[in-house]
Amino acid sequence: MIKGRVIQSTGSWYHVDTGEEKIIESRLPGRFRLKEQQVTNPIAVGDWVDLSMNEDGTGSIEHIHERKNYITRQATHGKRGEQILVSNLDAACVVQSIKKPKLKEGFIDRFLVTCEAYEVPPLIIINKMDLAKSGGIAFAEELTDLYQDLGYSIITTSIHDEASVEELKEFLTDKTSAFIGPSGVGKTSLINTIDPAWDFKVAAVSDYSNKGKHTTTFARLIPLEIGGYIADTPGIREFGLVDIEPWELSLYFPEMLEPRQHCKFHNCTHHHEPKCGVAEAFENGEIAASRYHSYLNMLESL
Repeated sequence: MIKGRVIQSTGSWYHVDTGEEKIIESRLPGRFRLKEQQVTNPIAVGDWVDLSMNEDGTGSIEHIHERKNYITRQATHGKRGEQILVSNLDAACVVQSIKKPKLKEGFIDRFLVTCEAYEVPPLIIINKMDLAKSGGIAFAEELTDLYQDLGYSIITTSIHDEASVEELKEFLTDKTSAFIGPSGVGKTSLINTIDPAWDFKVAAVSDYSNKGKHTTTFARLIPLEIGGYIADTPGIREFGLVDIEPWELSLYFPEMLEPRQHCKFHNCTHHHEPKCGVAEAFENGEIAASRYHSYLNMLESL
């Protein structure tokens, strides 16, 4: 058996890095696909697998090692279950742009809940700061204060600001990380700037729709000159939550952990129940309005 890591998935084939710069194109037997019916992809980029070799030089995946963590979202295009975006991460980076396309705090908060639920260390990246005017700069500073006070790491970046790129490179060095966010926020441009050896195709944001155009069509692990890997993933417009019950959602909001202990009901959803510690904390200004509204939007979706 040969052990390797899945660095790219194109549907029926998986590219497995077995070390020493040897990449083996491999297939997955049908028995694995039947076992993992709750997920649309039984193997994710970042998985460690064991291979047997075929006569034609391709591999057959015989064993999938247990994941230490992963980032998941609801399956798309009408499919049931969940889709695992990338696994075995040292950090997951949610990338939003200050404008073009517009920053969505709700997307960040959903992403953070997923990281909390699946034990993935998160990083928030607010990109394209070169496009920000005074109001945008003040908004980015407010967000930085908010999320840092909650214990999250956050970096503001621009590919035209060398200092911010160096700060990001320092964070990513020797880690397996992922860039996740909507199309057009600059994920691929950041990768090209972090490691100029890569020159991936990027596309401009549409002036008409203010939405990004997809340039990454499948997830892949990209080896970096600074050490480690970065996973570039397809653009995601919505980030749905998976396998979280309404009553436990507040467990993944750090600022709600202490107030929820004062709720009258142990399964309080902090929405309509009387004598709710979380609602009282919000009314007293102890929980940011944007975060509480994000919580309510997520609760409704669950």
